[in-house]
Amino acid sequence: MTSVYDFAVKSLAGKELSLGDFRGQVLLIVNTASQCGFTPQYAGLEQLFKTLNPLGLTVLGFPCNQFGAQEPGSESEIGHFCAVNYGVSFPMFAKIEVNGPGAHPLYKFLTKQKRGIFGTGRIKWNFTKFLVDRAGKVVARYAPTTKPEDLEQPIRRLP
Repeated sequence: MTSVYDFAVKSLAGKELSLGDFRGQVLLIVNTASQCGFTPQYAGLEQLFKTLNPLGLTVLGFPCNQFGAQEPGSESEIGHFCAVNYGVSFPMFAKIEVNGPGAHPLYKFLTKQKRGIFGTGRIKWNFTKFLVDRAGKVVARYAPTTKPEDLEQPIRRLP
């Protein structure tokens, strides 16, 4: 696998989708959770998506229940929660694992491409963000504490 476009993922509705469908767009890939202290970042992610989508940004949300069991709901419940509470309109996908032997191949790729602090590959918590350029190359990794609004300029600088 040479780019994020080589991976397939499942939508909240269970439909298999190719990330190749997003070829040519800047992607912000985020592992999410509905009962986390960072959950309010959904609002910032949605605002970032609305502001920069006309310029080619797509935010992709991947619910994960590996951190404090903070995403216990079904895909239907997750979709409802995100829409009702935060007006999320960016693509959300089926719940996945981001660490360990059951980690989704996309996250194995992302964490190999951009290591975290001290060179670790593991995702530390919900709302870790990966910025991907239009060629499908992972160009940056951001901690959960990085607010979505702080990413507008780095995204705008990408060709």
